Amino acid sequence: MAAACAAASASLSPPQSTAQRPAAQGRIVFPCASAGSRSRSLRLRPAGRRSPAIRSMPRANKAVVAALADPLKVMIAGAPASGKGTQCELIKTKFGLVHISAGDLLRAEIAAGSENGKQAKEFMEKGQLVPDEIVVNMVKERLLQPDAQENGWLLDGYPRSYSQAMALENLEIRPDIVILLEVPDELLVERVVGRRLDPVTGKIYHLKYSPPENEEIASRLTQRFDDTEEKVKLRLETYYQNLQSLLSTYEDLIVKVKGDAKVEDVFSEVSNLLSSSLEKKTQSVASA
Repeated sequence: MAAACAAASASLSPPQSTAQRPAAQGRIVFPCASAGSRSRSLRLRPAGRRSPAIRSMPRANKAVVAALADPLKVMIAGAPASGKGTQCELIKTKFGLVHISAGDLLRAEIAAGSENGKQAKEFMEKGQLVPDEIVVNMVKERLLQPDAQENGWLLDGYPRSYSQAMALENLEIRPDIVILLEVPDELLVERVVGRRLDPVTGKIYHLKYSPPENEEIASRLTQRFDDTEEKVKLRLETYYQNLQSLLSTYEDLIVKVKGDAKVEDVFSEVSNLLSSSLEKKTQSVASA
């Protein structure tokens, strides 16, 4: 049996001098498993061409087509206390994106007392941006993890400078849309100074706009070391210095949203923008 199979395989092979490289489209022939059985073949498709199943798929079947599209990639930007965190929670819940915050990554390093954390804290206490070399690698590694690659990602408050944006561009990491929340400076300062953190649950409160539910929670709330009027004004200066270069990098992707409206109204506009962006990606796959 083995001899017959070997003989059949040899008879199908071209002479060494005339053997050619397989074409991109053709058949892979599997040798017979036993004498008398027929060879099976698997037809190959050139990269980028849709299978007949996809070509014949009803356009109304958006859920199936959407699953074939690349996952949604979103950046959300804005000054400190512009409402990015609140909107990110709502976006994450509705669209299932992986929320990635450079600030959270940095604070985790600070809490761990790592060398990167110690260096970052020195800059943050002065109201300055943390140097790129401390942040870029952390963000890159998080973006490339399987959950972010499979479900899509929501990059919160990063990049904040031209050099950070260029670092992502060089890594070919680019969003589908950039949401820019715009809020008047006086309201930003008020939001920051009244902001408090519950160290037990991690929930963010505001003494005026979102007070704690009871006295027990109120008694344990803490204030971030850089959530003071003096430091937030320094942070705003730094933010505006870098905003223009950020706008130029993502000029064709940025959509401005007024962030001083009610939370639900802001999210309604943001949600419509993301749904539209996702629809475009879906249509692109359906018409490819």
